[in-house]
Amino acid sequence: MATNLDGQLVVAISSRALFDLEEENRVFEQSDDRAYMKLQLDRLEQPAKPGVAFSLVKKLLAFNTEPNNEVKRVEVVMLSRNDPVSGLRIFRSADLNKLQLGRGVFTRGRAPYHYLKALQANLFLSANPQDVRAALNAGFAAATVATHAVHAKTTYPNEVRIAFDGDAVLFLDQAEKVFQKDGLDAFQKHERKLAGKPLPPGPFMPLLKALHGLQQAGTPHMRIRTALVTARSAPAHERAIRTLMDWNIEVDEAMFLGGLAKGEFLREFEPDFFFDDQTGHVDAAAQHVPAGHVVSGVSNP
Repeated sequence: MATNLDGQLVVAISSRALFDLEEENRVFEQSDDRAYMKLQLDRLEQPAKPGVAFSLVKKLLAFNTEPNNEVKRVEVVMLSRNDPVSGLRIFRSADLNKLQLGRGVFTRGRAPYHYLKALQANLFLSANPQDVRAALNAGFAAATVATHAVHAKTTYPNEVRIAFDGDAVLFLDQAEKVFQKDGLDAFQKHERKLAGKPLPPGPFMPLLKALHGLQQAGTPHMRIRTALVTARSAPAHERAIRTLMDWNIEVDEAMFLGGLAKGEFLREFEPDFFFDDQTGHVDAAAQHVPAGHVVSGVSNP
C-alpha cells in the first residue's frame, strides 16, 4: 500500500524560512544560480545556521519522538525554489541539526506552491512573498517569514507556542473592512450587533483546528499553547470568542489589546511563531519574536 500523509500535521517550508541562508541569497541576487549552487556545494559540510522558523519546526517534530510511539503525527517537508544540488546542503544541514526531514521538493527558481495540494499541507512558510500570496489564494495557510526577526527563546522546550492575529488570519476580514471604511465606532457597533453570529473562517482557521487536534491527541512530553493576539477590545471581543466556541476550538490565551502595540505582549508570551496580516505589526513583533506576514485581506490589496 502506498504511503500517505493522512491524519498528519503537514508543514511545508522553504530553505530560507528554516535556515539562515541570507548570505547565500545575496550571492544569488547579485550573480546567478550557478554561483549560488557552487557556494552551496562548497559549503556542503558546513551546516547552515538555524533560521527564524527553526524552533517551530524542531518542536513540532518532537511530537514524533515519544517513546514506543509508532504513530507519526507531524510531517515537515522542504518546499523550495532551490535547485536539487543546493538541496543536498539543506538535507545535510537538517541532519546535522538533528531534524528528521525526509521529504523535499526543489524547483530551481519556479514557484513551488503547486505542490501544496499533493502534500496535504496545513501550513506553508516561505521567505518569498509572491509564493505566499499564491498559496493563500489557493486556499492554504501561508506566511512570509520575517528573516530579520529575532529567534525564539528556549524558555519552554516542551511547548509549541503559537500566536495568531484575528481578522484576516483566523477570521475573514469582514469586520476589518468596516473598521477601515467607517472607523472604530462603526466597527464596535457592527461587532456588538453581530456578537452571536460566528465570523467566517480565515486562512489560518484550519491550521488552528489541526493544532487543536494534535493537542487533544495528547503527548506526555510535548504540549501546544496558542494565543489570540488582536487589536480588538470590548465589546468586539465577544464575537471572536463566540466564533472559536462555535468551531469547538480552544485557545489558551486571548489578548484584546484595543490598539496597543503587540510586540511587548508577544515578548512576554514568547511564541515560537506569530502570524499577522499587517506588516507594521509583523515588523514590530519581529523585534521580540519570530513572526510572519499573512498576505491576506483588505490590508494587502
